[in-house]
Amino acid sequence: MAQMLLLLLLLAAPTVPAEAAATASTPTLVFLLAGQSNMGGRGGATNGTWDGVVPPACAPSPRILRLSPSLRWEEAREPLHAGIDLHNVLGVGPGMPFAHALLRSWRRSGRRPAVVGLVPCAQGATPIASWSRGTPLYDRMLARARAAVARGPATRLAALLWYQGEADTIRRQDADAYTPRMEALVRDVRRDLGMPDLLVIQVGLATGQGRFVDIVREAQRRVSLRNVRYVDAKGLPVANDYTHLTTPAQVKLGNMLAAAYMAATHTH
Repeated sequence: MAQMLLLLLLLAAPTVPAEAAATASTPTLVFLLAGQSNMGGRGGATNGTWDGVVPPACAPSPRILRLSPSLRWEEAREPLHAGIDLHNVLGVGPGMPFAHALLRSWRRSGRRPAVVGLVPCAQGATPIASWSRGTPLYDRMLARARAAVARGPATRLAALLWYQGEADTIRRQDADAYTPRMEALVRDVRRDLGMPDLLVIQVGLATGQGRFVDIVREAQRRVSLRNVRYVDAKGLPVANDYTHLTTPAQVKLGNMLAAAYMAATHTH
């Protein structure tokens, strides 16, 4: 059953035409974007349809690529998780503003900007148990990570950006188990990718689907593995569904994630 679900996840979206893929360059720095709906992006999309608003911080750029559902590099654009975060109305997430913030920082410092490769992997309404080693979501994330760096040594996996946990606020036993489950996920990803020091930046919850938000937030802060950074989304503007970040909030979060990455790698 798990294998069948993975196959459906990998094949559900239409493929990108070869001629379109051929126009995209290869990124030099690659970032995995995983978790649930606030990573997938619901900015402007909480009333049944996406409003189509793309702020400048989320605009397409030839220096920002995304790995498509068919594992081809293409110019990234909103909704970034189209064809990945399945069966949901998608909008703006943190990935595009994150990439733009990196490019701006490199330009200010006089450094030639890299080509940023974003690898969307998030799926809405998924508890962390659905991301454990051997699950369809875990296997899909690793398959996409490997495909992203398969072009050669010039392409490097730089970090995993992780925003998840809202679904684990529903049941007390899931909230209580969050720290060891998150630590196991980080260890497994690092081992399976052969990257023992892979940077992981996790986002502290702004909201939740249940009443144990504070327990999960505390569990997130207790993750004590090396090279795991924490960015807190609490206080960012939330849409009228009381769960999802607004478009301006996602832009702010993208900037916060970029600042955390630059601080962790000393690339100011």
